[in-house]
Amino acid sequence: MAERAFMPLEEGFLGLEEHLAPEDAPRVRIIPFGMEATVSYGGGTARGPAAMIAASHEVELFDEDLWRQPVEAFRVETLIEPKIPARAEAALDLLAKLVGDAVANDAFPMTFGGEHSITAGAIRPMLKRWPDLMLLHFDAHADLRDGYEGEHYSHAAAIRRCLDHPSLEIVSIGIRNISAEEIPFLEANGDRISIHWAKDKSSWDLEDIIAPLRGRPVYVTFDVDGFDASLMPATGTPEPGGLFWDDVMPILKRAGEVAEIVGADVNELAPQPGLHSADFVAAKLAYKILAARLYKAS
Repeated sequence: MAERAFMPLEEGFLGLEEHLAPEDAPRVRIIPFGMEATVSYGGGTARGPAAMIAASHEVELFDEDLWRQPVEAFRVETLIEPKIPARAEAALDLLAKLVGDAVANDAFPMTFGGEHSITAGAIRPMLKRWPDLMLLHFDAHADLRDGYEGEHYSHAAAIRRCLDHPSLEIVSIGIRNISAEEIPFLEANGDRISIHWAKDKSSWDLEDIIAPLRGRPVYVTFDVDGFDASLMPATGTPEPGGLFWDDVMPILKRAGEVAEIVGADVNELAPQPGLHSADFVAAKLAYKILAARLYKAS
């Protein structure tokens, strides 16, 4: 079992002075995991989790869409960030243990990265619990390389490493960067990979996007470079032509209505001095992912 040590409530995610949910409410476990082992352009993702937690103290708890405070429906606990091994494979083994401990204790695991490589470790215990798991993936990049710059677990191979699990299927949203070497794998796995390209977002059909998720357990992985670079410049590999807040929220809401969201990660925030808006966007996004789970019950 992975060792557990938690932040005081007021220092953790959302900076609560006290729990607003009843004692028997479902639990959310925030797992800060600033892995930065394979970055290939801009750096700084190791600081992402701390920046998200700090910014979350400024997030308004009331949700105007749900017309309630989502945090009244779940109890938040925030792990103290562990010492992360330098080797990617060892780091992912540790994260798998931390997520597995959350799942074993009936807590919803939400990991704050760190680079996108984290997802390959985070989903291992999720697949053991939910063999028919679906991955809902927001990103600028397809991440289907079979390794990059000599690193099997590279952030550029994040989704390829997830798809090493033959039962996993994925819906990718906002992709606008893919290399020629990824195309053969994509074409050979068209029955498992559904990509909604950013170039086509003006003609997206929400029900078409959501259809593969219906009735399934869903893990949300959100690389913040999925957002347009004008909204999210604080990331190592920014891309223009991306998603805006109002593109993302209807997808999360509908996913929450038709599927069971069982875990999530938000990754690739690379905080920049004086640019606290990006930290806030990432923190509020995490809260909205948690809120999306409540639409099924609303």
